[in-house]
Amino acid sequence: MPSPIPISRFLPRSLTPTKSLRPCSSPNQFQGCRFSYAKPSRALQRRFWCTVIWDELKLLDLLGSGGFGWVYKGTYYGQIVAIKKVRKCVKNKLAARQSFWAELNVAHLLHENIVRVVAATTSVPANPEDEDSVGTIIMEYAGGTSLDHRIYNCTEPLGMRGCLTFSHDIVSGLSFLHSHHIVHLDLKPANVFITEAGRCKIGDFGCSLKLPIGCDLTPTGQLRHLAGTYTHRAPELLKGGRATLKADIYSFAITLWQMMSRDQPYSGDRQCVMYAVVAYNRRPTFSTIFDESSLGRGIRSIISKCWECEPNRRPSAVELLENINCLEAQL
Repeated sequence: MPSPIPISRFLPRSLTPTKSLRPCSSPNQFQGCRFSYAKPSRALQRRFWCTVIWDELKLLDLLGSGGFGWVYKGTYYGQIVAIKKVRKCVKNKLAARQSFWAELNVAHLLHENIVRVVAATTSVPANPEDEDSVGTIIMEYAGGTSLDHRIYNCTEPLGMRGCLTFSHDIVSGLSFLHSHHIVHLDLKPANVFITEAGRCKIGDFGCSLKLPIGCDLTPTGQLRHLAGTYTHRAPELLKGGRATLKADIYSFAITLWQMMSRDQPYSGDRQCVMYAVVAYNRRPTFSTIFDESSLGRGIRSIISKCWECEPNRRPSAVELLENINCLEAQL
């Protein structure tokens, strides 16, 4: 279950959350400035802490839709952005709100392999179309191509070099998230975006969790996390266990396998697949491409370690990044 973040966390102490203030804005948004990774001054952070200027926000194209809302391409202060409108879910209103707040787990973080939040608010202009809105999130536009599209809809395979380059980007982003005690919990090719420069950025944090500082797993009393995509969900989560940082490492293993194999990890009934993963340690099958070279065998070894059944036997993101660097050195 995504961890809700109190509105007060995004507001100066002197202010209280009201609709007119349009609360929950991220300090990564600045009027008249280009969005960058440079840390803003405290003065700028305070100045635009609580402001989303709707007149500067323009919707262009619908990029996609899901159970909790729509994502549009648009502009904010003349710059291309992605706008996510989270809507109330009739069947599960609480889940929609949790998804919105989970997206803001990364609102204060800046990293080249993470889709950054520009601004976010729970308030919307008076518009009948937005009556069922939970909130709006303005994000960096990371490009119109996902890793999923690159794997399955392009004639050219990624090749060893492409797989390792993309893996380096993804694991670098994971390492950064994990250093801030954030677990993504829905890492898969569809949630990895490829920029025009050919770099990967992790996005869609609607299932993410902020873990307690000094602890790499959710507290015993917290409700168990059941969100995410079952084909990439770690077996301990399929069993209803507590979420840890190592759950993302398992998801990365499935993702890397997809990059290499260009195939779907499983086929058949969902419940049967989940049971086989948990009870019989079922994993996707390695094709001959993994045995044709030393690099292929090295990638196979990394995948095998990352999708171990026991979380503590999987490498950390830092260790994984070192292993990928060693393979890249062989290119």
